[in-house]
Amino acid sequence: MGFLYSLITFLIMFAILGVMLLAVLSRFIRQINQYERGVLFTVGRFSRVVNPGWFLMLPIIHQLKKVDIRTKTVDVPNQEVITKDNIPVQVNAVVYFRVKDAAMAVIEVEDFVYATAQLAQTTMRNSIGEYTLDQLLQDRADVAHLIQKIVDEATDPWGIEVQSVELKDIILSDSLKHTIAKVAQAERERKAVIITSQGEVEAAKNMAIAAQTLASSPGAMQLRTLSTLADLGTSPSNNTVWVVPTDLVNNLSQISANLSHGRATNIGRVN
Repeated sequence: MGFLYSLITFLIMFAILGVMLLAVLSRFIRQINQYERGVLFTVGRFSRVVNPGWFLMLPIIHQLKKVDIRTKTVDVPNQEVITKDNIPVQVNAVVYFRVKDAAMAVIEVEDFVYATAQLAQTTMRNSIGEYTLDQLLQDRADVAHLIQKIVDEATDPWGIEVQSVELKDIILSDSLKHTIAKVAQAERERKAVIITSQGEVEAAKNMAIAAQTLASSPGAMQLRTLSTLADLGTSPSNNTVWVVPTDLVNNLSQISANLSHGRATNIGRVN
């Protein structure tokens, strides 16, 4: 019994010592996750960037700053912007960026997320002011790419990589929307008039060609007349159609012209 009691006591003491040892070691052991990087300072001076895993650090001598290197999303709220043609609009955007150098992101800027968001706001206002409203509406991708390029170059000393900038909404006033709608309607009406006039010109050209073709063939007009009569015969109409040969009409016109010419000649002789 005495031996068993001593063994149990030893095991309990060993477990207590193990727990105490783990508690002490936990103050020296730090874990860096895969999506993080650790910026280690020794007595206040930068030492190195710690990669994912466990490592030992001294609580008083070492200080550790963890940095998340995953892609971050920052919403740029509505910004009142005056375009190049002096039209007020509201624009909001979203910025995607990540930390490419954890040490620079900690050392060079106090809060890189806030700083990047503020820089994106000011850059967006300044950049959109260089475009007219029509350019802004038509070339949104180009405007967003320009903002992304400027912000990426400005944040490069901070160890930040701006991956993309997207313009979400371009908000116009109701009166401006109404004006744009009127301009679009006028443009559509102008195109409709142009297309109609072009169609009339083409139709006139085709009719002239058809008339020349019919006039050059003696029997073509009779065939066309017979085709028209066939179409009229199938229609439920009580109208009576008299067909006069065009040759007869032409001959009568020629006779009338000759008679008029002869009469004028006789009158001249009498005089």
